[in-house]
Amino acid sequence: MKGLQPERAAWLVVLAGGVAAMQVGKLPPALPALQAELGLTLVQSGFLLSIVQLAGMGLAVFMGLLADGMGLKRSMLRGLCLLALASGLGGLATSVSALLALRAMEGLGFLWVVVPAPALIRRLVPVKRLSGMLGVWGAYMPTGTALALWLGPLFIPAWGWGAWWALFAAASLLMAFWLWRAVPADPPKVFSETGPSAWLRLQRTLCAPGPWVVALTFAAYSGQWLAVVGFLPSIYAAAGVSGALLGTLTALAAAVNVVGNLASGRLLQRGWAPRANLWLGFAAMGLGSTLAFASFTEGLPWLRFAGVLLFSGMGGLVPGTLFSLAVRLAPGDQEVAITVGWMQQLSALGQFAGPPVVAAVAARAGGWQFTPLVTLACCVAGAGLAWAAGRLLARAPG
Repeated sequence: MKGLQPERAAWLVVLAGGVAAMQVGKLPPALPALQAELGLTLVQSGFLLSIVQLAGMGLAVFMGLLADGMGLKRSMLRGLCLLALASGLGGLATSVSALLALRAMEGLGFLWVVVPAPALIRRLVPVKRLSGMLGVWGAYMPTGTALALWLGPLFIPAWGWGAWWALFAAASLLMAFWLWRAVPADPPKVFSETGPSAWLRLQRTLCAPGPWVVALTFAAYSGQWLAVVGFLPSIYAAAGVSGALLGTLTALAAAVNVVGNLASGRLLQRGWAPRANLWLGFAAMGLGSTLAFASFTEGLPWLRFAGVLLFSGMGGLVPGTLFSLAVRLAPGDQEVAITVGWMQQLSALGQFAGPPVVAAVAARAGGWQFTPLVTLACCVAGAGLAWAAGRLLARAPG
């Protein structure tokens, strides 16, 4: 079956990642309806929000191993179909336990889609355009999340949360069909999904310094980003912001991250060093979080929101750059998906740990004014890891 030109097909890979990200982002706007209809408690809400990250914390690197073996396109197709199945059944769920189980299934489907995507993009895009396209790929998560946060409050009151789940089931199924028709088929497999060769590739990845550096840098970024953006609805609601304005401000804070991701690819194509991109991104995150939460900006709400936009927007330079580094610092072509899986795994760990740490500091201080202590610590760690990444890149062949 004839597909699109490879470069055009790469855009479909990015679109598939966006559809998968919307599956993750569909939950927060549905929580009030779930609490009303299923009696969802606050603790259960927290588990629903975090269970996707738990899957990533435990399985992402192994999903990369399986994706390399089964074929990159086939992995994404299976992930999209699993998302469609889980979301379709989730819309019919009548108990919290069923919804939790199906949310965990969605987490597996999400990993199966996003882990092999950078390696597939690498196969489809010429080398001279790879950095730019990987910067575009880095925008899949904030784009999908922002769309879900924005559309959910409009859709759910009119049609209900069950129809919201069914909508994403249909979207995932249609995306799988489009990807199957348009993206070139995987080449013949040259290694098995399991067995000594698979474990050797995993060992090569985890014994190399490059995958560890990019994964730890991603953790330093993702933990603080989710902590800041994730608590914005609560922070603004406590400040008296509600309704459409609350949803718009939160979605905008997530969406502006796309700008940094796209800029990272353009800057890399123009010859900027990846380390410079990372340093600029982490510096902006440190300054932005200080403006957003420090006591000296109290009473200046728009300056604080500008700080949030700076934090998220310029912070987008970090993930876009890291996906490019993952491709270049993987031990070999057959280890790219495993390296990205390891990135996703430590990113999930950062996202799981970051919000509770920020919340604990805020609870201890009686407010959010000491949040920059956490974010600045993450930024310093990220800057140090960026320096290490630059050293490794200078020694890498080619």
